[in-house]
Amino acid sequence: MAKKETFGFLLAETARTWRTRLNQRLRPLGLSQAKWQVLVHLNMSRSDLTQKELSERLGIEGPTLVRLLDRMETDGWVKRCASTSDRRAKIVRHTTKAVDTIREIKHVAARLRSELLVDISPQELATASDVLQRIKERAEQL
Repeated sequence: MAKKETFGFLLAETARTWRTRLNQRLRPLGLSQAKWQVLVHLNMSRSDLTQKELSERLGIEGPTLVRLLDRMETDGWVKRCASTSDRRAKIVRHTTKAVDTIREIKHVAARLRSELLVDISPQELATASDVLQRIKERAEQL
């Protein structure tokens, strides 16, 4: 098969396998994939996220996110508060309890990333990142 025909499949399988390995390494911290992804998205965001924005970034339905956030709020990982600009919206923030866990997630993810990219040159990585960014932007415009 031509490389162009298998690229999407390879991209999806690579992401799935990478995420699976990270899940395995984060499980001892008591984190499911859903939980660590919420914490990572909240930490990476440059501004507050509403529940709706978070559900869009995670690619899950609103009711599914609400149930997840209910559990995470009960466990002390996140808190929800009313938006000052839209009284119907809830802002989601990670708590101080989550700060150390986020630091550990970053550490575990960095170690895995280092293992996976060990023999890939900085130039190859830059090229791959540029190509993926262009594909992502094009897909978002469709």
